[in-house]
Amino acid sequence: MRTAVFLFILFFGSISFATESLLILDTRDGVKLPIFYVKNNNSTATVLLFPGGKGGKGGMGKIIDGQPSSNNFLVRTRDLFASSGLNVAIFGLPSDKKEGYLEYSDRLAPEHMQDVRKVVEYLKKDTTLPVWIIGNSRGAISATAASIEFGNELIGGLVLTSSVVSYKKNGAVPNQDLYKIKIPVLVLHHENDECKICNPSEASNILKGLKNSQVKRLIMINGGENPTGDPCDAMHYHGFIGIEQKAVEIIAFWIKNNGNF
Repeated sequence: MRTAVFLFILFFGSISFATESLLILDTRDGVKLPIFYVKNNNSTATVLLFPGGKGGKGGMGKIIDGQPSSNNFLVRTRDLFASSGLNVAIFGLPSDKKEGYLEYSDRLAPEHMQDVRKVVEYLKKDTTLPVWIIGNSRGAISATAASIEFGNELIGGLVLTSSVVSYKKNGAVPNQDLYKIKIPVLVLHHENDECKICNPSEASNILKGLKNSQVKRLIMINGGENPTGDPCDAMHYHGFIGIEQKAVEIIAFWIKNNGNF
């Protein structure tokens, strides 16, 4: 699998030494997939982030001045994850999606699972560290499907944030074969999430389906301020607006302690 590095930046601060790069991975015959990758010397694990939205402009977004432009919770907090001692990779949009987005059904498709597997395999080989996958909103569909498909083999654990939980939606997390997942799972949801397909009262249905995961937990978070826009968008409680640091600290602690609080 060939990898092309289009940008390479060194930066300092709370991270002792880190690199940022935009990688283009060959995941399927004729298909290329961009990954924004932040790697630092003191990492204990790598997190693969699946933004919500449609996976195009609503996911990573365009690369502007070397940086993903999306306001998605996972994208805009990437430096917080890196500062907590984790390598960070953001899953982009495969080149065969000319329309520029991933539908619900796309996130369950064998082609998508192959793309995800290739990325996980690359990250594991690159650092030899465990890879945990984190999904946000629609991205939780992708993260869950991958955990079911090959998670027990390749993935250290799963984190689901602001998950799509409405049974009416194709691929909604509770609709998937959650009993096949054996790795640790953290479900993080805002108790004031007003997105109709991510109703907080239905988040517990995820844990009910995780019959064979021995380490699992649902955390309902509260707080935040100044929610704006559509309740299903990133700058509302659905995107943990105003409490990004708190949300990332919970997730990072969970990962770094292998699912133990």
